[in-house]
Amino acid sequence: MKTLIICNDPPYGTERSWNGLRLAGALARRPDVDARVFLLGDAVGCAVAGQKVPDGYYHLDRMIESAARHGAEVGCCGTCLDARGITGELLVKGAHRATLEELTDWTLWADKVMTF
Repeated sequence: MKTLIICNDPPYGTERSWNGLRLAGALARRPDVDARVFLLGDAVGCAVAGQKVPDGYYHLDRMIESAARHGAEVGCCGTCLDARGITGELLVKGAHRATLEELTDWTLWADKVMTF
């Protein structure tokens, strides 16, 4: 099964992106699932490396790295990155600068598309 998860919400303040990345990580661990994640809008902040969060709080950057290690592809909207002053060098390992064309291709590729 080919699954695309699209996250739109900021990394912290709501739990939507956290839940989307939790699901992406779980799907990436399944041998019969090919998972991809596309971060749009404020969700591109989830892929910034080295986040400092309070003790006991979740680390979305680490969740993205883990999902990528298990085979998930992670794309970050380039326009959204630019609007927030985030360069490709600031992204975690496993996430890459992407385009709307790539999101379009991934959407057509997927059997299921979920948004968070």
